[in-house]
Amino acid sequence: MNDLVNNPSYLKRVEFWGATTIFVFAVFFLTTISHGPDQHRFEEAGIPFYYYQDFFFPRLIRYTLLYLGFLLLNFKVIPKLLEKEGLVKNILVVIGLFLLVGLVFGITDTYSKNYIFNRYTSEDEAYQAIFQGSYFYAFRLLLLIGFYAFIKYVGLYLLSSSEMIQSKYRLITRDGLAAFVIWMISMFLLMVVDAEGELILGWGIVGPSSILLYCYSFYALIPKSLSKKKPFRAYLGKAVLVLIASIIPIGFLALLLVQGTVQDNEFAFMIAIFNVFFQLLITVPVSWVLFKRQMQGHAEIHVLKQELGQSTANFDFLRSQINPHFLFNALNTIYGTAIQENAERTSEGVERLGNMMRFMLQENLQERISLVREVEYLENYISFQRLRTDESPSVRITAQIEQPICPVQISPMLLIPFVENAFKHGISFREPSHINITLEVKDKTLYFDVHNSKHDKQGNDPEKDKSGIGLVNVRQRLQLLYPGRHELIIRETGKEFFVHLTLQVA
Repeated sequence: MNDLVNNPSYLKRVEFWGATTIFVFAVFFLTTISHGPDQHRFEEAGIPFYYYQDFFFPRLIRYTLLYLGFLLLNFKVIPKLLEKEGLVKNILVVIGLFLLVGLVFGITDTYSKNYIFNRYTSEDEAYQAIFQGSYFYAFRLLLLIGFYAFIKYVGLYLLSSSEMIQSKYRLITRDGLAAFVIWMISMFLLMVVDAEGELILGWGIVGPSSILLYCYSFYALIPKSLSKKKPFRAYLGKAVLVLIASIIPIGFLALLLVQGTVQDNEFAFMIAIFNVFFQLLITVPVSWVLFKRQMQGHAEIHVLKQELGQSTANFDFLRSQINPHFLFNALNTIYGTAIQENAERTSEGVERLGNMMRFMLQENLQERISLVREVEYLENYISFQRLRTDESPSVRITAQIEQPICPVQISPMLLIPFVENAFKHGISFREPSHINITLEVKDKTLYFDVHNSKHDKQGNDPEKDKSGIGLVNVRQRLQLLYPGRHELIIRETGKEFFVHLTLQVA
């Protein structure tokens, strides 16, 4: 799940291979069918049926056009439209694709539905009916792809902002958001395969009910039942009461969605009753199992923290065996030599490196440090990197870092991974590059933004296939050290990378 949210290229690969797999299977099953499903309609109309002309090639052409059209819209046109790039051009592409699909589907239908010509008084009427149906179908496909894009981007936003959402609304969990995204995708698939209306309506009610019950169980039902002598029985009793109370509103909602006949009213009542049994048999026990697993995971994290503390102590002992004075004396020697040789950039680089290494050895392992020291490290790092970029006119680096007025403490090395990532992926000496960094503290709240260009690594770059763990690690540290007291938003486009961190440091 984290890969889908944090790595857009991974999501693109999943979508591409998913669409390709569906296309390949569709073509494979097409080759295994020895007769057309509408062959009997040709026979009833007294029209000869030709397998390849009236079935195989029309279907193959349609499958291929749908596959290529999906790739074009999903990977090229829709992202450009969302970024408001080339609006007129991409809107024309959408219109052109709609006209092409309607035309191709209409032409292929004149072969695969040749039997309907006998139902009309003239060929013109038959052609008009076929092409009207084909363009209606093309419009429906366009709406479905738009609905899929809506589901995808809304789902990605919800999952990437799950921490912020949960900090404001404790009832909503990341698992609940993921389940909501999966439910939307399942509704999309049901509409794509033309499922029965009763199935779509039923799942449209039962799915959200399951998600709400799951979130409420995690938020209130299960925690309040743990203090009882028999917690699961207490939880089950509360869940039954909630489900009984939900029969009337769910039944009323189902009535609003159906037409209102006696048969439809009975169906609405059946959905309300089915929802109760579904939640009791599926959602209630699954929520209990997942909650217990989460509790077990928290217990394991506590044990790991204790072991980590012991490992840190061992590391401190090993670090104390290293004499840092020798290292700093060596750097001072190189620094003095550079000064004597008038190598100003070299001497500045050695000085910056020495300051950063002193920070790493002396303050990096403390639980909290002054924000002033963290800012000094950031400034040293940025100045050190500028030594290799200042000579390039295509690289623009701006840093607006305000020194905090009031004394503020922060966990060390919490901000630098974002800056390191910006210099790692945002600098190219072959094309324009930029990095913008801002930091300020207002009312005990730290606001930190990093905005940089993004460039693909060259084939001979040793870092090309390495994604790094810096950003993943800092996410975990934020969740552990500042739960409910931070907001981290990361956005990535094809050419730029954005990071916004809000941190309550009081």
